[in-house]
Amino acid sequence: MSKPLTYGGAGVDRSAEEEAIASLVASAFIREGRYRPIDLGTHYAGLIEFGENALALCTDGVGSKLLLAQQHDRIHSVGIDCVAMNVNDIICVGAEPVAFVDYLALHHPDSELTAALGRSLRDGLEQANCSLIGGETATLPDIIHSFDLAGTCLGWVQKDRIIRGDRIAPGDILIGLPSSGPHSNGFTLIRRILEQSKPELGAQLLDQLLAPTVIYVKPILELLKKVDVHGLFHITGGGLNNLFRLQKGVTYYIDTPLPIPEIFTKLEQWGPVERQEMAETFNMGCGFVLAVGFEDSTPTLQLLRHLGARQIGRVLRSSGVDQVEVPDWGVKVSRV
Repeated sequence: MSKPLTYGGAGVDRSAEEEAIASLVASAFIREGRYRPIDLGTHYAGLIEFGENALALCTDGVGSKLLLAQQHDRIHSVGIDCVAMNVNDIICVGAEPVAFVDYLALHHPDSELTAALGRSLRDGLEQANCSLIGGETATLPDIIHSFDLAGTCLGWVQKDRIIRGDRIAPGDILIGLPSSGPHSNGFTLIRRILEQSKPELGAQLLDQLLAPTVIYVKPILELLKKVDVHGLFHITGGGLNNLFRLQKGVTYYIDTPLPIPEIFTKLEQWGPVERQEMAETFNMGCGFVLAVGFEDSTPTLQLLRHLGARQIGRVLRSSGVDQVEVPDWGVKVSRV
């Protein structure tokens, strides 16, 4: 049997990446006084004081999913991915996304490509009810060999409505929302799997592999008007590790995970990739998680039923090491 593939072996070392980010953040200038940042630790978006409100900011791109999308002539939806990776982070702090700017780097000008990307950006922004207010296009033939697409999102939230995640507590219920597939994460490993195993990719599997990222904005913002939500998690690269971005001192016990879509089981077999590595790289069919008090779990499930919401687990008191446990998968992840 082939040696199991890993994300690190494919070229993405998560630990080294985190160390590099920490070094960058440590040297950053932090403004004092008016419009100063609000410290949320490792949350999904940054916040800035703005009177009684706070402005939320985040930035992200589509990543190497672009290479597969272009290879299989499916770039018509990657703009949705670009929007989704940003707006889904913004709502995790309770903020409403209101404005977006994009950055497109090209090897050479291509009006057909830019028109297709523009249409898909519009589709994503319409789903998020967020305005495109500007952007930048750069032609960089010495740096870019194909194209790269990224964006930055601005949101706002009343300061007393910020969801910090600090109220997540033992007894809370975890509710999962299905993903459409890998979304826009882990594609360096996916491409390595496909290059090594050379499977026959039919239209159905390609649809799952390159399906645009689900945009959860409208239903989550509507929910926040009616339910006291303790924590919101966008499950992106790093899979289960995303649950560590908020509260410390707890164990997230996932005893009823959402069904794993076929594309993930295929990737696992084709690699092969061990289940632990899969769970720490991909969303495995769960693109978003909410933590709510027990009394709010039923109304939350009812309000999000049309999205396929399901109770997937609960929050337990930590036994000394913060963990995510998924007994059905034989997976246990500890906070580093």
